Amino acid sequence: MLRGFFGGSEQASGSRGVIPRHSSGWTHVVKQLKASEGLRVLDIGATSSGNINFLTGLGHGVYMADLAEEAAKPHWTLPATESEGERFDVDRFMAENFDFAGRTFDIVLLWDVADYLPEPLLKAVIARLHEVLNPGGLILAFFHTKKEDSDTSFYRYHLTENEMINMQRVADRKLLQVWTNRQVERMFESYSSYKFFLAKDNLREVVITR
Repeated sequence: MLRGFFGGSEQASGSRGVIPRHSSGWTHVVKQLKASEGLRVLDIGATSSGNINFLTGLGHGVYMADLAEEAAKPHWTLPATESEGERFDVDRFMAENFDFAGRTFDIVLLWDVADYLPEPLLKAVIARLHEVLNPGGLILAFFHTKKEDSDTSFYRYHLTENEMINMQRVADRKLLQVWTNRQVERMFESYSSYKFFLAKDNLREVVITR
């Protein structure tokens, strides 16, 4: 469910198990956040009270939608039919979790959520973001470069004022897919531009411009 925040949160995020990570993509986005006032930011990752405090402290409105956690719940799976196997109830999910009631946004923090959504749902999410992102608005997205069955770590990303983000493991969740650069380009082909950033770990960073 979409939630909006325009004031500081009552609790600060814990620091247990935090892994600092340099992020060129976040460096690009934070410059925009510091240079502007009154932006609307949509954070699609795991909810972080620290992120809410950071963004509202810069004078921006924040909306949260933890899609990966919600999409993992079994009640979104439709029964199999004679012609199809189990399907994801995309229409109902979008209506209940991704309806912005006419709001538009300037920054979207997608993080690595795309790798944890069923493909039909991901296509609907990317299309909806194109509808609600203002022209010139930015999406920060991470994509895994490899898939290992032994790795089930799902992270929350904590924002900082500089080029670092802090990763904190919050759940066990398997990747559903890994996308190539070309597949990512096709995913956002309706947007005006995108920029890839090299990283030393197994995450590829992309900043997409509406």
